[in-house]
Amino acid sequence: MKMFIDCDPGVDDSVAILFALNRPEVEIVGISTSTGNVSAVQGAENTLRILKLAGMEGKIPVCAGAEKPLVGEVDGFPDFIHGKNGMGDVELPAAEQKAVDMDVCDFMYQKACEYEGELVLVSLGRMTNLANTLAKYPDYAKKIKRVVSMGGTIYSHGNVSPVVEANIGGDPEAADIAMMADWDMTLVGLDVTLKTHLTRSDVDKLLRCCLPEKKEMVSFISEELKYYMDGSRRQNYTMEYSPLHDPLAMVVAVDPSVVNTRKMVTRVECGGTWCRGKVVVDLREQPIEGRFVEHALEVDSRKALNILFAAFQN
Repeated sequence: MKMFIDCDPGVDDSVAILFALNRPEVEIVGISTSTGNVSAVQGAENTLRILKLAGMEGKIPVCAGAEKPLVGEVDGFPDFIHGKNGMGDVELPAAEQKAVDMDVCDFMYQKACEYEGELVLVSLGRMTNLANTLAKYPDYAKKIKRVVSMGGTIYSHGNVSPVVEANIGGDPEAADIAMMADWDMTLVGLDVTLKTHLTRSDVDKLLRCCLPEKKEMVSFISEELKYYMDGSRRQNYTMEYSPLHDPLAMVVAVDPSVVNTRKMVTRVECGGTWCRGKVVVDLREQPIEGRFVEHALEVDSRKALNILFAAFQN
């Protein structure tokens, strides 16, 4: 599987990336970053350090992208969840590899052309880079095999407003553009991520069971998750666990059987106060103008977690 990752690392982004790096059938051909959990530049730096940790330094190009949404400005970063550096304030050694010096849209399009019809695009943050690339290169969507995105909520509550999930809420206009594009898109949102609990006990067991050559990666995951789980506790009163957001989307990209989905005509609300960023689906016989997007609505959470853990044990 040829994979391109667009992300904003981010504790859960880093877990998702490390999972993908440890799946033998996955070949990551490029990674781009945008603002979200941290700035795009910080996200690129985090990604380079993660690649070094995984023994992949210099093997996967990384490009820093959009530093602000299509409309408005960045309104701070969620430090209480991801720490000041985006990795739970765990400091990994700096990498010698540098981010590629090119426009992120050119970078994403170049990879799509190089692997036309093969590329699975995994979106783990705001969709600003996707929207900008679609605007600059109108045939971009047709070159992508499928898109799997962590974002949105249909029937669950939101996490940045009563009905809005953070990645979509961070740039609603970009998300609406991406969902209207002519490609096969699956949204893995809060309907399933909030039902998939990564526990402290799970992580401790993984530390004991992982392969020796993967112990350093798992130790890093364990340390950064301490901060992440504490932020989840303070935000949502969870005890010794956190929802599995970005890693679940990555698991779905690798094994779609862990979720049950439904295709629905979909748009994103770009106005309003409490509902700006809400993912809107229309099940009527004569729906609003929109495209069919596949939404993950049910999850086999134990199977998803086992797939995640297996990457560090095989």
